[in-house]
Amino acid sequence: MNRRHFLGLAAGGTFAATAGTPSLLQARSQAGDQSMTTETSYALTRPAYIDQSHLVVKDLALVSGFYQSMLGLKVIEETASGQVLGVGDLPLLTLTTANDAAIAPRNAAGLFHTAFLMPDRAELARWLRHAAQNNVVLDGASDHLVSEAIYLSDAEGNGIEIYADRPHEQWKFRQDGMVEMATLRLDLQALYDSAPDERWGGMADGTAIGHLHLQVGDIPQADAFYRDVLGLKLMASRPGASFFATGGYHHHLAANIWNSRGAAARADNMTGLSDYKVRFNDKATLDAAISKLDALEIKSEKRDGGTFLKDPWGIGLTLSA
Repeated sequence: MNRRHFLGLAAGGTFAATAGTPSLLQARSQAGDQSMTTETSYALTRPAYIDQSHLVVKDLALVSGFYQSMLGLKVIEETASGQVLGVGDLPLLTLTTANDAAIAPRNAAGLFHTAFLMPDRAELARWLRHAAQNNVVLDGASDHLVSEAIYLSDAEGNGIEIYADRPHEQWKFRQDGMVEMATLRLDLQALYDSAPDERWGGMADGTAIGHLHLQVGDIPQADAFYRDVLGLKLMASRPGASFFATGGYHHHLAANIWNSRGAAARADNMTGLSDYKVRFNDKATLDAAISKLDALEIKSEKRDGGTFLKDPWGIGLTLSA
């Protein structure tokens, strides 16, 4: 396939989603590649960050195969009802299934996309070259000023973002502390051309979930929960969307109503985002969030070494240090 033609079509969202057969991934480190970086991403050094995500799926083999072959994650644990996927020994994504799992409607509250943060732009370019060579279908690509992002969907329509941050010192902040972001056209061809012409070996060490973008029913209610209850800072606002973070990151969580205005709480058997984990580097920040839950009498419980609760749309989250 002509790669320029592929990239042109992908940027326009021409293709329909497909999933490939899992391939065997060989780590570049085994081949002596010294270009891998293990420096902790800025997003993960903040007082709190997204640690892991959990999706409910109907076809476990199909969806897991997509994340393995197209995203380069590997299975690091088998559970009674699913799998835990990650990079190296670091778990990032849990997939589970159930006999009564029902495909969530497009306008349901839940996941807009899971955003996988690459260690650097070179790794983003490596992944794009892999995507082109394996006919991975892209939904779009954007330059957000603070980052460069590529969008796609998994085999059951769960949104995915693959992105790399620009250096934090290049970000611009307003006087009120909000960060300047935009949605500009990303030059996919230039990014593709910058990648070394070598075999891709899967997601590099240092890859993480940089942020989660949620579909919710109401933005003021989302602001009240994520900003006023959990203590995240509102970093940017767009029509129908809010972006939240800790420690000056552009966003660890986002919420929009673009497809889901007025959505009610999710049914327990819906596919898509079941829950996620928020890890706190700063225990004082965690303690403050838990104290706020108690003060507002928001239902929570101790689970998996943390505090589990649900947001107003039934999406679960675990707060832990």
